[in-house]
Amino acid sequence: MASSLTCAGVIWALLSFLCAATSCVGFFMPYWLWGSQLGKAVSFGTFRRCSYPVHDESRQMMVMVEECGRYASFQGIPSAEWRICTIVTGLGCGLLLLVALTALMGCCVSELISRTVGRVAGGIQFLGGK
Repeated sequence: MASSLTCAGVIWALLSFLCAATSCVGFFMPYWLWGSQLGKAVSFGTFRRCSYPVHDESRQMMVMVEECGRYASFQGIPSAEWRICTIVTGLGCGLLLLVALTALMGCCVSELISRTVGRVAGGIQFLGGK
């Protein structure tokens, strides 16, 4: 199998894929912050949450829903800042994954990644991880 990467490039490709996969899993899992509310353990991420309070109309009080779920819509995310965080984090994960998959393809295909492409990919990784 021909490769357009040096030994350092192959290590970069593998570490890039590992970091991109870790970032994507962290983005999709709702375990960014842990705490308690109304006596129950709660956690949430950018667009998922576990154990969240809802207003029960029949009892006229707040009750805890003890399940994990996503917000029903993008507008259901509580604040504009939280929505921006979701977009920026999602775009960063996408960029990291794009560069990592391109680098992995460079391990198998000759003449795919030149020095310039490698530098551009490193710059995209820097922006994606920022």
